[in-house]
Amino acid sequence: MLNTSTSLFLRLSKLSTKHIVILKDSRICLTTISNRMVDITFKGHGDRYDGITVDSDVEPCQLPAFLKRLQASLEQWKKEKKRTIWFRISLPYASWIPILTENGFKFHNAREHHVTLYRWLSDDEFCNVPPYAHTLLGVGAFVYRENTNEVLVIKERHSPIVTLWKLPGGYLEPGENISDAAVREILEETGIQAEFKSLVTFRHGHKYAFGCSDIYMIAYMVPQTFEIQKCNQEISECIWMKLNEYAEHPEVHENNKEFARHFIDFLNHRKSIVVSYERHPLSKEPICVYSISTCIYLEYFIDISSVSWIDNYCTSYIDI
Repeated sequence: MLNTSTSLFLRLSKLSTKHIVILKDSRICLTTISNRMVDITFKGHGDRYDGITVDSDVEPCQLPAFLKRLQASLEQWKKEKKRTIWFRISLPYASWIPILTENGFKFHNAREHHVTLYRWLSDDEFCNVPPYAHTLLGVGAFVYRENTNEVLVIKERHSPIVTLWKLPGGYLEPGENISDAAVREILEETGIQAEFKSLVTFRHGHKYAFGCSDIYMIAYMVPQTFEIQKCNQEISECIWMKLNEYAEHPEVHENNKEFARHFIDFLNHRKSIVVSYERHPLSKEPICVYSISTCIYLEYFIDISSVSWIDNYCTSYIDI
């Protein structure tokens, strides 16, 4: 009498080669199906917050297949306990956007050539995705000639109030340092090459362009050239004006008059916000560190006796 093991062996030995090949092919087929399941999901790249970012330029997908691939990916990411899913979509794949919004994605930010949407997947935590950058940063400058006590001032061609004298300057570009932006804007608007020295003051406000908050830095700069070559597209007038005159001029906004008062105070007491260029201890990326310091490079003191408001404004500071 055969035992169970022997009986099973004999029955298996009667399988034809054809059956064995079929069994082998079935295993290959199952493996292929498993691999295909991986292929139909987006891979993306992870971040330290257990999120995934999918870039349409890195993982392109034609529209007819996008919905199925998205749903398979979301199912997989939920199993993996991912938290935030980001889709960065360039213009050629803008047709993805309606499908994403129909599947719970929200807009986060946009640039000229791409838009980023996100979906919070976690059911155990509240959504803590930070809002996109909400503050604009601009810089204006007192480009100051010590020997003549003059500053460079402009009138904008397309300003709502074209009659006002203001400081040259503008918004920072992405990835641009404050000092570099100041140098660039002065050159573009006035043709004057100037060296950034320090920051004197700044203004912070809300509900500016695009509904954003706004920080406006005021820099002290030293001109390296003096012949004005204004940008005719943006600037209607550009002149060197006496600092005392600018501080009291009827065609200067009160905010800029206050900046002028702070600048005169700076000239007499030589304390401002200087920059040092360092590297972040973790990312090793270059950073700018600003701190209040005495500016030893100033040797000129403005004659404050000619400014009518000075007694009321800074009596407590006149100790030189």
